Amino acid sequence: MTFEELIQKGGPAMWPLLVLSILSLSTIVDRLWFWTNLLIKEKQTVNRVLEAARRDWSIATEMARRTLKQPIGRFLYAPLRLQNPEPEVFKLALEAAADDELASMRKGDKLLEGVIALAPMLGLLGTVLGLIGSLGSIRLGDLGTSSTAGVTVGIGEALISTATGLVVAIFSLVFYRLFQSLLFNQIKVFRKSGNELELLYRQYWQRLSLDKYNSQDNNAYLSKTGLQNSINISEPLEKDGNCQEAATDNNDVEKPRDEPNNN
Repeated sequence: MTFEELIQKGGPAMWPLLVLSILSLSTIVDRLWFWTNLLIKEKQTVNRVLEAARRDWSIATEMARRTLKQPIGRFLYAPLRLQNPEPEVFKLALEAAADDELASMRKGDKLLEGVIALAPMLGLLGTVLGLIGSLGSIRLGDLGTSSTAGVTVGIGEALISTATGLVVAIFSLVFYRLFQSLLFNQIKVFRKSGNELELLYRQYWQRLSLDKYNSQDNNAYLSKTGLQNSINISEPLEKDGNCQEAATDNNDVEKPRDEPNNN
């Protein structure tokens, strides 16, 4: 039986089943290509970015920026592109990026769900229509005669659409469950890498805050020491000035008056 004969004998329901099978197959091929590329490069990207973050955050940011074509790269770059954010802001950026990337990974799932639900129903509909056509040609007087031989053939052909619908639905369901398992594994990868990156950043932020606090203490100490030195220097100067003023006053007081001329 050729493909054209199969479509013809299956009835009108075979055409929408053919469309659903093409949509399902194209989605499966696209998702297989996506997941293959993702899984090959993902682990290497995560290890490189985390290793760089332990040494220099600017290098880690640049490495994550170079992998923006990958979901894990965009996920790690989202918080790294911020300029010294607080740890809570860093965590929020990670969560928002994870939601966006995981949502994009679900691309095609709704289509496969629709094919899984519709294909058996369309196959059953084709069988019912075929049975209606086959049984409608039977007359009570023809029962048990050779004229009913074609009815059994028509019933067999009517079941072709049901079998086709089940095949399309089962084929789509297998890959749908595979993609769901890959997505679940991806959630664990995002959670683990995000937690490690957040932990590294919190340690970095703690060191940064401690250095800033020490710098402020040093500046305050230097300012206080400079002020004290200026006070200590100004005090002798004031004392010397007071002494000179006192000496000048004494000289003015003790200066002898001119004696009167007796002549």
